Amino acid sequence: MDSQQVFTFGQQALHMLLMVSAPVLLTVLGVGLLVSIFQAATQINEPTLSFVPKILASVAVLTFVGPWMLTTLVEYLQRTIQSIPSVVG
Repeated sequence: MDSQQVFTFGQQALHMLLMVSAPVLLTVLGVGLLVSIFQAATQINEPTLSFVPKILASVAVLTFVGPWMLTTLVEYLQRTIQSIPSVVG
């Protein structure tokens, strides 16, 4: 296994990480931004106010996108595990 293969596996892993985590992270970011704008407009300075909408949004996104995330990760792991003999041997 040479350094090029190591970098390729690392690049693929980082790409998979970003692709799978992006829906949840972007949703939570958007909800947090909306709650912050609402807090600034109404001058409600309650730090715990943003937690409930973020949790509800992340659960909703995981409900809809979760199966895709799981199948994507399982396929990636299958490809990685199946490539072990060709990389080692």
